[in-house]
Amino acid sequence: MDDLLVQVEPMIPALRRYARGLVHDAVAADDLVQDCLERVISHWHRRRNDDARTWVFAILHNLAVNRLRQAARRGQHVAIEEIADDLMAHPPTQEDDLARADVVSAIQQLSEEQHSVLLLVAVEDLSYAQVAEVLAIPVGTVMSRLSRARERLRQILESPARDARPGSHLRRVK
Repeated sequence: MDDLLVQVEPMIPALRRYARGLVHDAVAADDLVQDCLERVISHWHRRRNDDARTWVFAILHNLAVNRLRQAARRGQHVAIEEIADDLMAHPPTQEDDLARADVVSAIQQLSEEQHSVLLLVAVEDLSYAQVAEVLAIPVGTVMSRLSRARERLRQILESPARDARPGSHLRRVK
């Protein structure tokens, strides 16, 4: 045991320098040196040659390589409080995409008059007066067409026939 202490203790500053050079982090380097020293102490009887310095540095190097590989597999550790919101998991959007496709399809089924009024008011955000001016119709007609377009859109989206369209039914597998 005295032999171990005499040979390894003077190497500790050099091990720390080498570890810092490998991992570029003082805390991780100190942990690496500690793990290295634990391994050296527990396996001191297994060393094959008289050059303890080479053996100890080889252990440190192999531990560092293993840690770097492990970090590459696992990815960088980040505290949950430090993660940006855009990197966090998001709820699935498949249903939103399907609903959006259904609304677009339903709007396309409206008559041209209802379609135009609905798009100008709901999508382009024009006032009733502006829509009346664009379409060269009275404001009352704009309000009437918009009301009928919204009602027809609701009927199309709620109709059971919409659920019976080709490809929308579930097949039974035996």
